[in-house]
Amino acid sequence: MSQVQHFDAASFDAALAGELPVLVDFWATWCGPCRMLGPVIDQISDDYAGKVVVGKVDVDQAPDLAARFGISSVPSVKLFKGGVEVASMMGAAPKATIAKMIDANV
Repeated sequence: MSQVQHFDAASFDAALAGELPVLVDFWATWCGPCRMLGPVIDQISDDYAGKVVVGKVDVDQAPDLAARFGISSVPSVKLFKGGVEVASMMGAAPKATIAKMIDANV
């Protein structure tokens, strides 16, 4: 069962302040590639449960977060460790590519 959190500014900052790395999918409901990436993010959440916090930010619902992290294209996936961005990628990517990004940085 997916453990994906849906972040707003407060819950996002709380997650970043935690001890676990945080993987964030910046997406939008109108974005086709974002919808394709959704099930992959769910699988990553299951695979890394207890090791990585996985969340989503709807850029239309939280434009402040999108602006804060310079999101100009969706989907954008960012990985944070210790509250600092350590890796990112744009576009829909296969599960193996996202897992490799996580494994290389946590």
